[in-house]
Amino acid sequence: MNAIEFKNVTKSFKDGDEIIEALKSTDFSVKKGEFVAIIGPSGSGKSTFLTIAGGLQAPSNGEVLINGKTFSGKKEKERAKLRFDEIGFILQSSNLVPFLTVKNQLKLVDKVTKSKAKSKGDELFEQLGVSSLVNKYPEDLSGGERQRVAIVRALYHDPTIILADEPTASLDTDKAFEVVKILAEETKKKNKATIMVTHDLRLVDHCDKVYLMQDGVLTEKH
Repeated sequence: MNAIEFKNVTKSFKDGDEIIEALKSTDFSVKKGEFVAIIGPSGSGKSTFLTIAGGLQAPSNGEVLINGKTFSGKKEKERAKLRFDEIGFILQSSNLVPFLTVKNQLKLVDKVTKSKAKSKGDELFEQLGVSSLVNKYPEDLSGGERQRVAIVRALYHDPTIILADEPTASLDTDKAFEVVKILAEETKKKNKATIMVTHDLRLVDHCDKVYLMQDGVLTEKH
């Protein structure tokens, strides 16, 4: 079964009298254990695609399914719950809460989910090599360290799907490769479906499939 699937999904915006087709009719799917990259120029529709995949906006037409169940057709409250349960986001800015230590970033997730998975957090910190940073604040971390912590947080509630939006944008080449390698390894090890939007073609070697987004059209590269 596909972890996430797009069926004939489109997205249009009105700009004055003009209709802009940000995403033309798209069929797409990712299975668990697959690491997929979406590349393309700025303004090509990559961000629109990712926000629809994450349920942050609804498609104009078509349907998004998660684990075979409708996602895009649900009411916002139901979509928000499913999004929190099934999707982990990694953003280019790492999006960590500045006034919380690394350890407390996960406690915040516990409060929202009403769970206590401390041992799992410790295990992830160990796996991603950030155990020594748990009492530090985001401002005390390097860009690479922040992104590792962001990956820990995204994996912490054990989502089916990881959506990574330019996760290496603020990193130097070595750190960028390191982060992508970690994402690839965690995708396989924890059987996640991972979609990474990137403009950097050097990072796609670890991916199972690469898609090109251009003018709202998504095509697989072979």
